[in-house]
Amino acid sequence: MRSRLFFKIYATLLASLAGVALASAIFVRLADDRRETGWSGRRDHFLAEMLPAGASQAELEETVQRLGRALNADIAVYAPDGRLLASAGRGASFPPDAGRGHDGRRGQFVTRLADGRSVTAQVDPPLGPDRGGPIAYLLMIAAVIGVAAYPVVRHLTGRLERLRQAVETWGSGKLQARAEVKGTDEVATVAKSFNQAADRIERLVAAHRTLLANASHELRSPVARLRMAIDLHEKQGDEGSRQEMIKNLTEIDQLVEEILLASRLDHVGTAERETIDLLAVAAEEAARSDIAVTGQPAMVLADPPLITRLVRNLVQNAVRHGAPPVEIVVKPAGAMAELRVRDHGPGIAAAEREKVFEPFYRPPGSSETSGGWGLGLALVRQIAARHGGWAEIETPPGGGACFVVTLPAERPA
Repeated sequence: MRSRLFFKIYATLLASLAGVALASAIFVRLADDRRETGWSGRRDHFLAEMLPAGASQAELEETVQRLGRALNADIAVYAPDGRLLASAGRGASFPPDAGRGHDGRRGQFVTRLADGRSVTAQVDPPLGPDRGGPIAYLLMIAAVIGVAAYPVVRHLTGRLERLRQAVETWGSGKLQARAEVKGTDEVATVAKSFNQAADRIERLVAAHRTLLANASHELRSPVARLRMAIDLHEKQGDEGSRQEMIKNLTEIDQLVEEILLASRLDHVGTAERETIDLLAVAAEEAARSDIAVTGQPAMVLADPPLITRLVRNLVQNAVRHGAPPVEIVVKPAGAMAELRVRDHGPGIAAAEREKVFEPFYRPPGSSETSGGWGLGLALVRQIAARHGGWAEIETPPGGGACFVVTLPAERPA
């Protein structure tokens, strides 16, 4: 079934062609009338000069015969009372009271002379103005353009129809559906933009599904341990089971907080940013774990709670998965500010350096009880990217792992 857009475009084109043809036909008709009026006046004047009122019968008949031969016409001259005065060819068969008509391909006309006589004639074209030719050509041109425009309009609206179908298919839940991209015009640009948006949304939905699945999996371990601690506490009531419950509740609370933060980073717009000293933030967070911080002040324009979370996650990651001593260095690096957090643990293999930034990544060989790396490092990279920076891992001399976060520095006013 053809779309309404096709009919609108094609009907508009046909209406425009009809309007052009109508206006042109009126113009041609008016021009024909002007030519015919001018030709009729000249014709009547010519006949009046050739057939003067004072001519004799013999002169009249000879002149009529000459006109008939010269014009290849049937001509007759009638007196005011209708009596035939002279004729050439079959002129007498066309009396003056018959009016203008048409006989095969021969044009007929009647001319009234000043003295009351009438001249009738049947003349072959092209004597006299042409009629109908230009109008017929205009109608033919309009018809040809209309036929030629049909496939063009059909092709355009067909592409729009396919784009609409792709959008409806995608909107019905089939997120892998994509629009066909052909050519470089506006329709192709819209299709390409739709595909790019569909790719981003599909990746976002897949990431959220993965996040939900991993979060559910990661929550099972602390919940199971919490249930066991509660059972032990009910039976024994010792301080160890109480501390185990507090530890598991803290782990659950931290995991839920990270999940909510990851969700907000995906949906919430840019918050109000302030100029903060990255060295001061790092020193404050490092003091919680009794870690020294060295370096120079580095000012960045950032969201303070997010930068605090970034530094805290790096410090907690080094303490939990690395080995002391943990070293934190902050320094300006040209137009950027650099934060380096190094531990002296077993390090991270080159093949695992990107994977550790994935949500809930679990290193090979780790047990369910030891847990994965949660969302900590994934949030670090996400927060850095939100501020126009990036996060990566280096392997420093002497072993261990060094997490490097680079953020755009605030330019002095």
